[in-house]
This record gives sequence, structure tokens and C-alpha cells, in this order.
Amino acid sequence: MTVYLDNAATSHPKPASVYAAVAKALAEIGASPGRSAYRSAREASALVAEARSKVAGFFGIADPARVVFTKNATESLNVVLKGYLRPGDRVLISGMEHNAVVRPLHRLASCGVAAERIPCSPRGRLDCAALRAMLDPAPRLVVLNHASNVNGALQPAEEVAALCGRAGVPLLLDAAQTAGVQPISAKDWNLGMLACSGHKGLLGPPGLGILYIRDDLDVLPLMEGGTGNRSEEEEQPELCPERFESGTGNLPAVAGLSAGLDFITRTGLDAIRRHELDLAARLEKGLAKIPGLKLFRPEERGTGTVSFAVEGLNPADVGHLLDEAFDIAVRTGLHCAPLAHETLGTLPEGTVRASVGYATTPDEVEFLVESLRNLLLHRG
Repeated sequence: MTVYLDNAATSHPKPASVYAAVAKALAEIGASPGRSAYRSAREASALVAEARSKVAGFFGIADPARVVFTKNATESLNVVLKGYLRPGDRVLISGMEHNAVVRPLHRLASCGVAAERIPCSPRGRLDCAALRAMLDPAPRLVVLNHASNVNGALQPAEEVAALCGRAGVPLLLDAAQTAGVQPISAKDWNLGMLACSGHKGLLGPPGLGILYIRDDLDVLPLMEGGTGNRSEEEEQPELCPERFESGTGNLPAVAGLSAGLDFITRTGLDAIRRHELDLAARLEKGLAKIPGLKLFRPEERGTGTVSFAVEGLNPADVGHLLDEAFDIAVRTGLHCAPLAHETLGTLPEGTVRASVGYATTPDEVEFLVESLRNLLLHRG
């Protein structure tokens, strides 16, 4: 049986209740939400409304209508970057951002949007003093990866949000890695925007992302089309969430996300966070004892993601050997975040990334450590 240690990509396995909710949405409801008045369509609409309210409550969002469902965190980030920034705007990003931020900004550079990088430490921690200086003059937007998908480095999001608030600059928080693991409050932190995945720490299925946009911020939609209301008008509706939700939504994924949120609420966010961070610490302790293996530890860990490299072996070869010899699934390479690897000094090969989740057991962590020890011993 595969030892799955790629939860930073997508959590697996999901709680049984998530699979059941997805199956029910497909087999028993089936209809498109917000499109008709018959019973199953009303059930679909009610399911989406309930899930939206759960998301709002979970992230401290006062108005559930400000919660938008997208297809993933990447789309959520693209909506903001391409719908909020204008030619001549200046945007600040951290030195740990994912390509979901870097690539849209690279394209927007041709339209006159200037992106500047806030320096981070060699272990991935944002330099808040540098940010404070860079906020004068005020940029249009600040983008922050809440925790790195490469080494789990947790950023001081509350401090950054406070600095941005005093400067009158909205903060876009990329919580793809932290949603469902770290506490986040859009209201208390006065976030401008929040983007995250439904299929990682929130334990839902793939195919769903979440976007929150504060009601005083004008963001253009990435797409226009059918919304189920005001169909006689050629213009896209102004009201949220319809403004950003054209076309048929992913009802099974919404149902699964709703069940995932219920599981997190029952289990407790603190318990989930402790479990993942304890396993990550246990993994680091074991790996640190293996000669020829280098860890890339963060100053403060935010998730169960651990990155390492083996002297004399390409990360891709290590991942292949772990898969073939021990049936262990890890991620290798740049993890779609070359900017973070530049900061950590792990270009061009990248790292081996093992990421635990709530379903991961201590025995699986120990098995990875012993497998690597045996692999390197055999190589010697």
C-alpha cells in the first residue's frame, strides 16, 4: 500500500464523509444550482449556499456573498491580479511566491504592471522591515504566500496585514497551503483578498477554489457569461458572487468541501495543526540523523511540508527510488515555485518534498526515514 506524502499537492485520503457527500451530489441531486426552480435544482442551490456560509464562518468573513467559488487557488489569484491591477500599478510580492502569482505578473509586466520582490531570509521568512520601507510610496497591492509549498515556512501574515492596513494597501493572502491548518480571519486581519484551494487542508475534492474580495475593492471578473439571473442584460451582474461565477459550478466539489469543513470543525483546527506539525518535527528529527542528507528548515513552520536534498543524487532520482523500492509518494523538483527555491538556494534541481496531512500516521513518517537510511546505506 502506498505511503502517501504529497499532501501539499492534494490531501489524501479524504474523510469518508467527503466521498459520501460527493457521491450524493452526483447521484441524488445532479442538477445545476441557481438555474431552475424544480426540487433537485433547489437542493443544489441550498447546498451551495450552505457551503458558502460555512466558508465565510470558517475564515471570519462577515458576508457570505463575498465568498466566490473558482476552480482552484490559481484561478482565484488570477482573478485578483488580472482584475484589480491596472497599467502603471506597482505590486509587492514576497520572495517565496508560487508560479500562480509569478506567471500572471510576468504577463502583466507587458501591460505596464511593475512587480517588486520583498526580500526573505535564506530560510524563507519575510523581512517586515523591508516591507515597511517598500510601502512608501504605497503600491496598489501586496501579495503574500501565507506558507511556502516548498519548505512550509510560515509568514507573519497578521503583522504584514497590519502594515498594509496602515499604508492603505490591500493584502492578497495566498492561503493554498494554510487553509484548514492555520487560523485565518479575514475580518480581524482586514484582508483585502484571500485565495485558497478546496482540495488541500480543507479536505475537499479537486476542482474547487475559494476567493474572498473585500466589498470596497473593485475587481473585474476574469470571465463573463451565464449566472442564472439578469439573463436579459448583456452586461455581467455587479453583485457578488454572481459577478465572478459564470457558468455551471462544480456541485460535487462544493458538497465535498462542505463535508471537509464539517470534519475540520468536529476534529478541531488546533488538533489538526498539532498533528501535522508534530509529524513534521518527527520527520525532520529522523532525517537530520542521516549522513549526506540536507534539510531546508524554515524559521517558523506553518504546515507539515518538509524539504530535503541528498548529496550526490538528483531529487528526481531520490523520488523515483522511493517510489520504486518502497512505494512512497513524495514530490520532487521545483514544486512550481522557482522563486522560493532561489530564496532557499536550491536552484536548479530543487528538493525532495515530503508533506504530511491529517491522515498521515507516525509509522508512515518512520517508514520514510528508515527507507531513506536504507537507500543511502545501500548506495554506500
